[in-house]
Amino acid sequence: MDGQLVLHEDARSGNCYKIRLTAAHLDVPLTRRNYDIMAGETRTPGFLASVNANGRIPVLQIGNRFLPESNAACFWLADGSHLIPTDRFGRADMLRWMFWEQYNHEPNVATLRFWRCFVGEERLSDAQRSQLDAKQAAGEAALQLMEEQLARTPWLAGDGFSLADICLYAYTHVAEEGGFALDPYPHLRRWLGDVAARPAHIVMNS
Repeated sequence: MDGQLVLHEDARSGNCYKIRLTAAHLDVPLTRRNYDIMAGETRTPGFLASVNANGRIPVLQIGNRFLPESNAACFWLADGSHLIPTDRFGRADMLRWMFWEQYNHEPNVATLRFWRCFVGEERLSDAQRSQLDAKQAAGEAALQLMEEQLARTPWLAGDGFSLADICLYAYTHVAEEGGFALDPYPHLRRWLGDVAARPAHIVMNS
């Protein structure tokens, strides 16, 4: 490792949790600095100047360098470890699921959790409210795609537990908080239990 690791986070965020979960599986210590995104603490001049000019968390601070984007931070932590497949196709397949998580899963499953649990539907803008049905349908399609994959393989990127499982677990295991029923997805629910049963597992609010 390249110096002290500091995670700039809001502990309620699944994107922040996946970094903590990755570090736990690797027995890597993190110093945590919490910010309340609802109070605008990642939009202050100090944060924008010193942590992330994009005004977003998580950010993994590696010594005096700052790495935003949750899946990039997870990959940095796990590079060369048992969480990354050793064969070329397996690594690419793992990355495929991680890219898909940010493009198809997180914008729907995580966004509805944020809107419904933290913002409140009554406080959504008209533009946000108009997206609820589309995001619900897209989130259900994402969960169904995971269900179909997990009916074929024990883990998302094949036979071994990998970073793909950690990154998808973070928001999937709290999907019901966003209004997504998990009862229709027995293979996905089996997988959630298997991830949570791993020896190094930590819960989201730890």
